[in-house]
Amino acid sequence: MFDDLDSRRITVMGLGRFGGGAGVTRWLVAQGAKVLVTDRQSEAEIGPSLESIQDLVERGDVELRLGEHREDDFRECDLVVANPAVPKPWENPFLLAAQYAGVPITTEIRLLIERLDRNHIIGVTGTAGKSTVSSMIHHLLTQSGLKAHLGGNLGGSLLGSLKMIGEDDWIVLELSSAMLHWLGKGVGYEGAKGFSPHVGVLTNLVPNHLDWHGSFEHYEQSKRNIFRYQQDGDHRITADLFHQRRKLPLKLPGKHNQLNGQFAMAAVLRATDILPQDTAPLLASFEGLPHRLQLIAEHEGIAFYNDSKSTTPKATVLAVESFKKPSKIHLIAGGYDKGVDLSPIAALSTRIGGLYTIGATGSTLAAQAGSPAVYSETLDQAFAAALERMTSGGEGILLLSPGCASWDQFDNFEQRGDRFAALTQQLGRPTFSHSQECGNVNPAPHP
Repeated sequence: MFDDLDSRRITVMGLGRFGGGAGVTRWLVAQGAKVLVTDRQSEAEIGPSLESIQDLVERGDVELRLGEHREDDFRECDLVVANPAVPKPWENPFLLAAQYAGVPITTEIRLLIERLDRNHIIGVTGTAGKSTVSSMIHHLLTQSGLKAHLGGNLGGSLLGSLKMIGEDDWIVLELSSAMLHWLGKGVGYEGAKGFSPHVGVLTNLVPNHLDWHGSFEHYEQSKRNIFRYQQDGDHRITADLFHQRRKLPLKLPGKHNQLNGQFAMAAVLRATDILPQDTAPLLASFEGLPHRLQLIAEHEGIAFYNDSKSTTPKATVLAVESFKKPSKIHLIAGGYDKGVDLSPIAALSTRIGGLYTIGATGSTLAAQAGSPAVYSETLDQAFAAALERMTSGGEGILLLSPGCASWDQFDNFEQRGDRFAALTQQLGRPTFSHSQECGNVNPAPHP
């Protein structure tokens, strides 16, 4: 653990676009560190993140190195804080330069967990569903009158909130496979301790992020760090626990969200003394998260669903299966190529009303699906093609559930989902309500 950071020279590798790099930079400065932020992206590419620390730059507390990395910045410092988005860090030449020079390497998430009581940490990971489950857990805790803080892979950094976290507060962390890799024993520097939370949740595990990990085996190994370092009295929660599933009063459509609710309830019941009969009703007020099977509008018989957070084929299949009549669904899918098998999405083409493929994987996905699919390249083109087809065919569902990351055409999944919503708004004045096409639950109004 790095306690005394005052006057230490620290290199932050990767400011990024999601707030973690900016958060750890601001926190390091508050500890008295001398910080160099180095990022291969230009000032224009990381504009919002850069703006959030501009005051530190102007005061001279932070030095910037943009558009490149230099090995000397990694060798001639006391500590490197690596962005977990850097793929295959074990072979990155700049991180290797730090390692060979004997400079320890850490991450924002390790700096955070080293300053928290692990007995009050609930960690959630999985290929799909981890954001929803984490948010459900946080919702259940706060609605039960407990103080809880939500962080990790959801964006931002809790480091700046450490002073506001009480000793009895609960911390809910969404943990990505990359974060969990960095929390492994001995990763980053000699003597680094392996970390697992007091309550660990693994929602599911299928191939994903193979471009980062290099293999499914490494991806799986990283994910299982959620349990690997647990101690006596800790809790591990997997789908194997739920042999009989009660129907929960959820506003969110889909059997997968029913399972997400079960995960959240199990985590809270093991972490606290809240009773089961007091927990389930609280889920009824959980509104869900943006970009996750979110009904954004209904217009002239067409329901528009934004599921831009879907970045795996499994997530796309689950989205389609959330509706009673798949034949009514016109699906927009495709995007950045993470090296995973897209055939589960292609196979949907024979069950749904239409498949419109976009992005770097679009042509391959269309070829796998065959003639029912339309390669539209961009989201705008796919939206127009689907709408033209649906307008002539009456009511239906236009679903953006890409099954791929967004980085080929968008900065992030939020930007992709926002573009889908903007295209919908351009249709006029859509009616906002919840579609009765949703299966598996009794739909309720959705904001």
